[in-house]
Amino acid sequence: MERVMIVGGGLVGLTAALILRHHGVETLLVEKRSDTSPQPKARRINFRSMEVFRRIGLEAEVAKAAEGLAFFQGMRSGPTIVDSEQLPAIPPGDLSAMFAATPCSSVLCSQDLLEPVLRKLAEERGADIRFDTEVVGFRQDADGVDVELRDGSSVRAAYLIAADGARSPSREALGIRRSGRGGLGNAVNVYFRADLREVVTGREFNICEVTNDWLSGAFASVDGADRWIFYTGDEKHSPQEWQRLIAKSIGAPDLDVEILSEMAWEPAMRVADRFSDGRVFLAGDAAHVMTPYAALGANTGIQDADNLCWKLAYVLTGKAGPGLLDSYHAERRPAGYLAAEQSSLRTGGLKDSTAWDNTKPDFVHPLALYVGFQYESDAVVADGRPPAPMDRLELTGRAGTRMPHLWLDNESRLSTLDAVGDGFALVGGMDTDLPVPVVRVESAQWQAATGLPADGALLVRPDRVVAWRSDTDGVSVEQALARVLAL
Repeated sequence: MERVMIVGGGLVGLTAALILRHHGVETLLVEKRSDTSPQPKARRINFRSMEVFRRIGLEAEVAKAAEGLAFFQGMRSGPTIVDSEQLPAIPPGDLSAMFAATPCSSVLCSQDLLEPVLRKLAEERGADIRFDTEVVGFRQDADGVDVELRDGSSVRAAYLIAADGARSPSREALGIRRSGRGGLGNAVNVYFRADLREVVTGREFNICEVTNDWLSGAFASVDGADRWIFYTGDEKHSPQEWQRLIAKSIGAPDLDVEILSEMAWEPAMRVADRFSDGRVFLAGDAAHVMTPYAALGANTGIQDADNLCWKLAYVLTGKAGPGLLDSYHAERRPAGYLAAEQSSLRTGGLKDSTAWDNTKPDFVHPLALYVGFQYESDAVVADGRPPAPMDRLELTGRAGTRMPHLWLDNESRLSTLDAVGDGFALVGGMDTDLPVPVVRVESAQWQAATGLPADGALLVRPDRVVAWRSDTDGVSVEQALARVLAL
């Protein structure tokens, strides 16, 4: 089988490599850095991303890497950490909706801990991972992509995934412009070491927002013990001054604080106008830059990889026509734009960023943002139902949405999402002569969730998105499957 080349060895590139290897695709990943990220960066891995890791057999490894922050889930606010108060938890109704929607739990796992795990697993599963390897150019033709490397060598690949970051040289080389709200100010991350175990005992937090007369911003837990990040606005201080201000904002002015690094950055919303160009596909920050306030950046990139990689595998194995790849832009560009826009709306503060009560008319419900988006493309057969709502999570098997989760076996904890497998599947009570697996789900709970009769079914794609419903007028399952695979 021809190989796929990935440019970029961050969370998105490594996840793409793992998904491609799961589908048996020869994979080469190159990264110009000598090692994985030394910065904590992204930390929240939401349940939709954990579903992806679960599907390819990584859920336990990711959960293990996240053990240090297992109890650091809450949000706090106050003048200092010591004087902070717990913010209200998610309303019980929404928490119940989340538990009912997925077999997985969100975790906190900083990027500098997770990337090495993904790299090791990708290498063990047969991906060719090359750090200290920089791409300096590429040319594509009708049959593939020739990639030039800094050392003077070149590599031939059938397709190229550009997961090379917000400044993506690949995107720039393709001349792809970006749209969105643009820059939203300036910010600074101060990564520091201080033993806060006594301070945070009984005050454990994911993020603690502090507002005072000397320095306002937010603390984020990296390991829950002695590694932390302080996010603030366009502040410029010497390391000694940062030490003093951070200790005072912790509420322990005499605390020993070691500044590890300081990184200036620009909160922004910029989304590529095209997510693909011929045989080159943009993913992650190369496709969409967003603020961190809704914790969607890395997760949106992981969903890019999930959407794209099974399609590449199907095309490379001859199971589908190359037109299937056109659905990547059609599906992921609107999803990426929504995630970036919603992130930019949540820049006003911690209470706005959680926004579970939906009091702001422009806010999409967070659970709907995670898993409720509805794709519209030629890889989905529209069922004529009203579009999925975005002010709440409602997973009822609409075409283009993630299929409903239902426990099939409470003892083994097998979900409908687990039963689909690595290809298309027909889920429900319908019989078919097609060479696709049939997952029998004939319970009253399934019928209530989907609105289908006992002999109805959903045709589900490898990414667990519904491609067709049996109550779609004038289209049979045979026609639906043929339509998607013949693109």
